[in-house]
Amino acid sequence: MIPTLFILIPGVAGVLCGAAGRLGSLWPRWIALVTLLSECAGGIIWWISSPGKTGTGLWLAETRADWLPGLGVTFHLAIDGISLLLVLLTSLLGAVAVVSSWKGITERVGFFHFNLLFCLTGVIGVFLALDLFLFYFFWEMMLIPMYFIIALWGHERRFFGAVKFFIFTHAGGLLMLAAIISLVFLNGAQTGRYSFDYPDLLHTSLPASIELALFLAFAAAFLVKLAAPPFHSWLPDAHTEAPTGGSIILAGLLLKTGAYGMIRFAVPFFPGAADLCAPAGMVLAVAGIIYGALLAFSQTDLKRLIAYTSISHMGFVLLGIFAWNGLALQGVMLQIVCHGLSTGALFLLAGALEERTGTREMSRMGGLWRTAPRMGGVGLFFALASLALPGLGNFIAEFLILLGTYSESVTFTAIAASGMAAAVIYALSFVSRTFFGGLREGTHADDLSAREMAPFALLVLLILWIGIYPQTLVNSTRTSLDNLVQSTKEPLKVRNEIASKEVPEAGKVRRVSAVVREVYRDPR
Repeated sequence: MIPTLFILIPGVAGVLCGAAGRLGSLWPRWIALVTLLSECAGGIIWWISSPGKTGTGLWLAETRADWLPGLGVTFHLAIDGISLLLVLLTSLLGAVAVVSSWKGITERVGFFHFNLLFCLTGVIGVFLALDLFLFYFFWEMMLIPMYFIIALWGHERRFFGAVKFFIFTHAGGLLMLAAIISLVFLNGAQTGRYSFDYPDLLHTSLPASIELALFLAFAAAFLVKLAAPPFHSWLPDAHTEAPTGGSIILAGLLLKTGAYGMIRFAVPFFPGAADLCAPAGMVLAVAGIIYGALLAFSQTDLKRLIAYTSISHMGFVLLGIFAWNGLALQGVMLQIVCHGLSTGALFLLAGALEERTGTREMSRMGGLWRTAPRMGGVGLFFALASLALPGLGNFIAEFLILLGTYSESVTFTAIAASGMAAAVIYALSFVSRTFFGGLREGTHADDLSAREMAPFALLVLLILWIGIYPQTLVNSTRTSLDNLVQSTKEPLKVRNEIASKEVPEAGKVRRVSAVVREVYRDPR
């Protein structure tokens, strides 16, 4: 019941927001804010009071019911330490997005919050769905409301940004759908029972070539959402054209669904193919880290700068996923949370600056610290978080990823570490160009009010807390991540042992590919 409530509450609130828009603009704002804060607070209380909060190897809560039994589709939701953390992040950043839109959204306010909450409902559904049909339903459900948020409340080239976002992500989703259907039919041919359920499809025995093809189809969908080069070009345009609340959801949450999909589905379903593609995946990861950092430094538009930093930071996430060990994955989860908090704050700040100065061009800013010191302090803190200053959560995340990757590849670790150095340049450049130097003629910015400071203060405290005591989050995800790693490493270990044995055939010596496939049969 708990997983269902996590999805149902924002969905119902979205309908109420749409209806309450006729009563005035304040009603949908307060309904959305109270709902999301209540869900976040309720989730934290349930997390603290749950007897399995530190992980027991089982789901913390699970809901299963028949939906379309003739097609093998079930309404199967479950929550573990990984998904609980992401659901809490979704509720929190959703509330921040509502606050950021308080003044900026003045037209069709009810419909805006309807779309915002339905997008968040889809994101939460992605984090909780264990039936692949249901997962795909929520995956596509995220796209439509986000398309409207960009297209209706965005900036000058909003339709271009919205269409580009939709085409890229929808095309990736269609590839994944084809792979899901293929996987279900292949599994059904072996077991005699067609099912979209995660436990039924896990460890399906597949020929190596088919396993590779299906993995690439899943990975394409997730890498598009993760904005990994060369699938990233939708991201800067969507971020730039979206309203502030939309940018917060895009950077803080929608990117993370790609990372979650890789961790929960792509690698566990196809461990052999993932292992085979790991070097190529790491190349994409370090390319994203360096490319994103260099492009961020060359931007003059503040929102495009933040967008490119996201590409760089998501490169660390991808690197940790392909390293695929407990240490790297713990770093990935921390990076997902810390990047969501810090980038959400930076987009919130960019929106506040644009409201005051009427521009996002950093060349037209400068010297704002004199008139808005609180805003300058906030900008400096989150710039330092973005460059992974020791003592902040982002540093712990990237440090764990590099430490976990080192055991897999020293070369990729060294290249990725250079991205942290590049981050120093673009982060400090952003602060110096915006807040220091001479005050531009005609440029003035009022400082942040108490209402505006409240979300920044909360995000600052969370980044500090994770940086000082990351064990709280590590403990909540460790068991789930270890289980995922163990479930994929064991078959690979046996496969490698068998593959290392050489046998003669037709006068030649080659590896026993048939025996390798045997290993992938259901170990249960």
